[in-house]
Amino acid sequence: MITLRKANERGHANLGWLDSWFSFSFADYYDPQWTGFRSLRALNDDMVLPGFGFGMHPHRNTEILTYVLSGSIEHKDSMGNGRIIRAGEVQYMSAGTGVRHSEFNPSRDEPARVLQIWIEPDVKNIKPSYAEQSFADAPKGRLSLVASKTGRDGSLTIHQDADLWLAKLDSDHVAEHRISPGRSVWLQAAEGSLEVNGITLTAGDAIIARDETVLKLTGHKSSQALLFDLN
Repeated sequence: MITLRKANERGHANLGWLDSWFSFSFADYYDPQWTGFRSLRALNDDMVLPGFGFGMHPHRNTEILTYVLSGSIEHKDSMGNGRIIRAGEVQYMSAGTGVRHSEFNPSRDEPARVLQIWIEPDVKNIKPSYAEQSFADAPKGRLSLVASKTGRDGSLTIHQDADLWLAKLDSDHVAEHRISPGRSVWLQAAEGSLEVNGITLTAGDAIIARDETVLKLTGHKSSQALLFDLN
């Protein structure tokens, strides 16, 4: 069964310097039907104006992944990490027993668009950790594994039985993802337009696939999508 959730059905908050769309209940947005999907707890589509961002704040027992779609974000944390994350790069932080961090747009004139992802870990109170990886040159017309429980195929290792895939598709590119029994998929269109099993998605749209065996992704024009294969 495939369920479509349109972009405009998500929660929305505009603070002036920050324009956010929430796939799941977050901050002042609450919808009892959308409090998460399996281990996926947050998927926020944020546009951050130049010179603004999130001041130092704490997290615990959360797997945090940030994918920069455009612009850049400057990260600093209590582990001593400091880095500017640019378009096409993924940042990973396992909050574990507790970590503080800040995220700011360092540009003077370019907004930053980022996807902020929270995944519930399968182990609590571990030592916090940090990693990053670039997918700016990920091949088009296929799915690239971004994160996984085992870190297979060079992906980022996370503390949950969840695979995160990135699909980059140009017009008429076709890619397939096979789903093992008992697993479900959340697929989020991030940019452009694509078709998934006959359903057309544009930026911000998502599908939920339960009891499916395969998803066929077809690009309509240059597009990116994130696919979460969840236990």
